[in-house]
Amino acid sequence: MTARRSHALQSTPAADGFWMPGEFEAHAGCWMLWPQRADNWREHALPAQQAFVQLAAAIAAFEPLTVGVAPRHLPFARSALLPRIRVVPLASDDCWMRDVGPTILVDRRGRRRGVDWRFNAWGGLYRPFRRDDAVAAGVLAREGLARYRAPFVNEGGAIHSDGEGTLLVTEQCLLNRNRNPRLGRTRIEQLLKDYTGARKLIWLGQGVIDDETSGHVDNLVCFVRPGAVCLTWTDNRRDAQYRVSRDAFERLMDARDAMGRRLRVYKLPSPGPLTLTRREAAGIQRSAGIRTLRAGQRLAGSYVNFYLANGAVIAPLLDARHDAQALRRLRAIFPRRRVVGVPARELLLGGGNIHCLTQQIPAGGVRRQHD
Repeated sequence: MTARRSHALQSTPAADGFWMPGEFEAHAGCWMLWPQRADNWREHALPAQQAFVQLAAAIAAFEPLTVGVAPRHLPFARSALLPRIRVVPLASDDCWMRDVGPTILVDRRGRRRGVDWRFNAWGGLYRPFRRDDAVAAGVLAREGLARYRAPFVNEGGAIHSDGEGTLLVTEQCLLNRNRNPRLGRTRIEQLLKDYTGARKLIWLGQGVIDDETSGHVDNLVCFVRPGAVCLTWTDNRRDAQYRVSRDAFERLMDARDAMGRRLRVYKLPSPGPLTLTRREAAGIQRSAGIRTLRAGQRLAGSYVNFYLANGAVIAPLLDARHDAQALRRLRAIFPRRRVVGVPARELLLGGGNIHCLTQQIPAGGVRRQHD
């Protein structure tokens, strides 16, 4: 039986004393959505589903995992996933749980509530997206958590929190006219503070080159602990990503977080540049979706798009020339966590990666798990 959609609270999280914790804090579990959309994945999503199963197994080794699956795909998904992974019926248009799922907040009493962002498929990149817009409410109902319905368009991948009042965002995404054309920067910043409990926003410029989400921050930079961030980086000045990463680096070095601290910036090497092969492009049959693909098109690959599970970093393997270097760097950044690489090329073909596919449920009452 599908969980019922709960009524939304009429107040705001900040007014009620709730805030967005850091992803490095302890989790009660993780949610994902089964990839199914035949016009977004090649070969009717089968290679993506195989990669998804590997990713799910990696996460489930460290924390409880729930996978929402469209009812008609339930038997196959249940047989493919490990028995310890909870599988529940949950209608969706695709599988990007980070963006369509809820952002879970906590308060000083250890309570949890969720924000249900308005979703318009990254400015109309895909159609339909009505079922995706209902996913957050379905997850919160199953988790038994109260729901805030945000009055503006946003996605979970567009924001990153240090758990202490600081939010990372990009101008390319949050100020894009395809999201909230009637809202200016000041109003968007205030709404983000209202619905995440943040006190300070650090505005970066663009996101990763050719990221079809219009520059989600989670592909470019993320908090690894309060006062420290991980930034995708290239030393190749001929690569268009160099200018973007350099601008982000300079802004981060000039910034102060909500506690008044300067940030420590860890540089994580970029893969590639990676491009779509002719065979990959030919294998994706577009119909309902309006996203276009062509052979030679650049893919927005980034090792920053990892997932922090309890005691682990689940990282994408994207490029044999750079994978080992990226994993070594992550082990140095997260010395107390086990770094697990998962083949992610098939996931990247769908337009996102590991972080995009996941949404953590914070452990209420547990305040910190720093490295």
